[in-house]
Amino acid sequence: MSKICQITGKKALVGNNVAHSNVRTKRKFNVNLFRKKFYWVEEDCWISLNVSASGLRTINKIGLDAALKKAAAKGYLNA
Repeated sequence: MSKICQITGKKALVGNNVAHSNVRTKRKFNVNLFRKKFYWVEEDCWISLNVSASGLRTINKIGLDAALKKAAAKGYLNA
């Protein structure tokens, strides 16, 4: 399972650790992901999503159905 938000499409970024001596080593900035179950009223079922913190706020703001439609239109949902 990859670390990608299914609502916003956020994924890990690559950057550098910078030491005091300015030596740079590669590192990863991971996404703040949660495995959450949501009750989808329109389909009368429970669904599990990998959602970032900003994805949770999006679902709270516009609703689950609208967020799923938006994510499907952008191609973030894999099912």
